[in-house]
Amino acid sequence: QVQVVESGGGLVQPGGSLRLSCTVSGINFRIYQMDWYRQAPGKQRELVAVITSGGSTNYADSVKGRFTISRDNARNRLYLQMNSLKLEDTAVYYCKADSLKYWGRGTQVTVSS
Repeated sequence: QVQVVESGGGLVQPGGSLRLSCTVSGINFRIYQMDWYRQAPGKQRELVAVITSGGSTNYADSVKGRFTISRDNARNRLYLQMNSLKLEDTAVYYCKADSLKYWGRGTQVTVSS
């Protein structure tokens, strides 16, 4: 059974930082490209960052230079380091194995002064 569990969200002031984590069980984690998505209130879910099985990364223009995606294959974990947070980064953040259908419940990130 595949389980996806995101954590690490919270309330942070503009300019602050958060580190999100995602633990995936039930798959051979190391062979999958892993993605971080987010969904803000009233908006469609958008792709934020990806990391391939080989460790190559790519980012949405809106987060480039501020967010860093990484993975720990030994622990089946995916991370998203978020720096210089902006009000518009407020959203529920989800991780996902790129070619699979499984979603977690997400973790809420709220950027507010």
